[in-house]
Amino acid sequence: MSADTLALSADTLALLTDALALLTDALALSADALALQGIAKFNSLQINEMLY
Repeated sequence: MSADTLALSADTLALLTDALALLTDALALSADALALQGIAKFNSLQINEMLY
């Protein structure tokens, strides 16, 4: 393997690592958003119950 090929392989692995980190962050944000939606729905139901 030439030095250029090894450098490209290393760059590719670095980019894949970055992509996986971004995906992990996106999944965490998605989970947070779902949790906030659940909390908002619960609060809405509690408020409606108090009004009646």
